[in-house]
Amino acid sequence: MTIGLQQEIAPASAPALRLHMIPTELGPATVRVQQGSGGGDPASGTPVVYLHGAAGTWTTFRALLPREPDADRVLIDLPGWGESTADVRLEDFSVEAMGRAVVEILDSLGYRRWNLVGHSMGGFLALHLAARWPDRAAGVAAISATTFGVSAAVRHPVRSLSGLPAFVRTLWAMRSMAALGPAGPALIRAVAATPVMGPLLSPLFADPAAVPGQVIRGLGHDARPASFWRAARAVALYDFGQWRSIRCPVLATRGDRDVFTPPSDLLRLSDLVPHVRLVTIPRCGHFANIEQPERVLRLLDELRVPSGRRRP
Repeated sequence: MTIGLQQEIAPASAPALRLHMIPTELGPATVRVQQGSGGGDPASGTPVVYLHGAAGTWTTFRALLPREPDADRVLIDLPGWGESTADVRLEDFSVEAMGRAVVEILDSLGYRRWNLVGHSMGGFLALHLAARWPDRAAGVAAISATTFGVSAAVRHPVRSLSGLPAFVRTLWAMRSMAALGPAGPALIRAVAATPVMGPLLSPLFADPAAVPGQVIRGLGHDARPASFWRAARAVALYDFGQWRSIRCPVLATRGDRDVFTPPSDLLRLSDLVPHVRLVTIPRCGHFANIEQPERVLRLLDELRVPSGRRRP
């Protein structure tokens, strides 16, 4: 069942976003849909589905949403994040359950095939969806997907301090905040309202001074420590071998100063995924969708994943 709630004004004066609340096995998910210029029956179109990371919500993709989309956009607050925290069943969280929840959402909206654009954990999830539903995935863009390195760091955090120190510190911080219950996110939001949050998040960006303050505050406001910790544990148990069944084109990127996605992750991905293009984005950290949105949009065009804008 899909319940349409209201219209929202989209970023940059683009067409309105239609807000839906869709039940899934992990709890209700808040979903925003923006109709592309083609219109028509969803079953005959291929939307661009945006999957955010464990440290964000759909809003981390704002800079990738220019005007006049040529395909429908589906922006999901995954169960446990953003506006999808009410009645969430984190005790049932796994990569497989989250994948099924995304498919439930897309089935409810009437979409049979999809182009997937995922950042960080969302890139990991996009690759999982392409492996489990190969006939339905038309393309994957994995932006700084947190895969092999993060999985090893969750299993062996002390051993990984030398290789992924920023992630291990974040993992420990999120685990500690999760142990505080509702007080954890409240504490992070309080810190996000102060100048302290900027230096705390600076390792995630190549040029922290260029990142708008509202973006930094937004990342702090959107922090969900319990969901982050559950997602990290799920990644640690994942069987990466199933990615050999991916059949669609895949774009995998990382920033050259990415502290969560090491170069070795992209190389190992190329050993598993048959049709993958690897790109390292210069002067960029973990959030290329925030720091280098125009470069990301060009890469999406080259992948032939509709980016939500008309070609000239």
